[in-house]
Amino acid sequence: MSVTYREAELDNGLRVIAEIDPDAVSSAAGFFVRTGARDEDPAIMGVSHYLEHMMFKGTAELSADDINLGFDRMGARNNAFTTGEMTAFHAHVLPERLGEAVDLLGAMMRPALRQDDFDTEKQVILEEIAMYADNPFWVLYEQTVDRHYRPHGLGHRVLGTPETVAGMTREQMLAYFEDRYSADNTVVSLAGNVDFDAMVDRVAGVCSGWGSTGADRDESRPEVRHSSFTLRDPRVNRGYVVMVSEGPAVADDERYAASALAYVLGGSDNSRLHWALIEEGLAEEAQAAYSGHAGTGDWFVYASGDPEKLDEIVGVIDREVEGLVGSLQESDLELLRNKLATSATLSGERPEGRMQRLGQQWTTIGSYRSLEDDLATIRALTIDDLRRVSERYPLRPATVGRMLPGEAPDSV
Repeated sequence: MSVTYREAELDNGLRVIAEIDPDAVSSAAGFFVRTGARDEDPAIMGVSHYLEHMMFKGTAELSADDINLGFDRMGARNNAFTTGEMTAFHAHVLPERLGEAVDLLGAMMRPALRQDDFDTEKQVILEEIAMYADNPFWVLYEQTVDRHYRPHGLGHRVLGTPETVAGMTREQMLAYFEDRYSADNTVVSLAGNVDFDAMVDRVAGVCSGWGSTGADRDESRPEVRHSSFTLRDPRVNRGYVVMVSEGPAVADDERYAASALAYVLGGSDNSRLHWALIEEGLAEEAQAAYSGHAGTGDWFVYASGDPEKLDEIVGVIDREVEGLVGSLQESDLELLRNKLATSATLSGERPEGRMQRLGQQWTTIGSYRSLEDDLATIRALTIDDLRRVSERYPLRPATVGRMLPGEAPDSV
């Protein structure tokens, strides 16, 4: 029996969506909230991620141990994540446990936010920020994105900064939670062997008391600031470069061609950058990608190698970007069609993958598009499609960040 799609909306605006496969041997559920780093006031940057942690600290009725043991007892594979645009809590279970998973996920999303838990978790977040500060790529990436989008929220760091997290209060977090974690800003995604009507009733039993706030965000395309800068750090021994430029928004039909073009330029193998940089021994890493956001999107190019050769690496990247569209051949398109189709199919092969795809799709686009529709669009891509997206969203100009060994903390 083929996969079928269903959706329902509770009276308070919370939406339940599902891809149902009666032949599946497992089920998955996820609560997706349309809020992330871009929605935060700069003074409380990092609150979305911080709040994700607090969801596991317990409710008025459940302790942190109750939540953790509850997932363990049902044999769930559960987790959560925060991005610039969404926060999600999910579990993958056997079909007979799906109702329990929905109950527990829904319950934990109304946390107690106790002051002692808030204080304890603050130290955990600060340690996590410090850990990422030791990763040269991550430091450079965050700085480049910040400078590209500043002062827009898309430049915010998901973890926040030591200053914003250290200065955050429980009252600020509570106000953010009450505004953004509303019924009309949340979607419950289900996939696999699902009794849809029974699960809608189950969601209603947990969530019908949630209020609606009309939480919104500005999705107009932000102005960006193209610039070049260099960071120096005596702890690094390689050179790094990150480039960010404007791309189509996540809801644009051109997102498929953008993903394809980025793959030709900097996919994991057989890409232009792979052959020009890695196979030539000039760089140790080189990749390119497209990322869509609400209202905008970006191209991303990254490479690392011998710091003495970083200028040469940047020159090769510029050369490959300039000649990319003119070098496209039908063989490139056939290769990437197969790669993208395989990737999309594998991600949707299990209920967990379908649940993730469905929840993220609805949270970012606000509508349903089947995996089969996506595959058909990918297979129908032409070289002209890739040329058009490149003409509309050229990879240059770009915001370019470099990191090199040295003592100077920052030179612009």
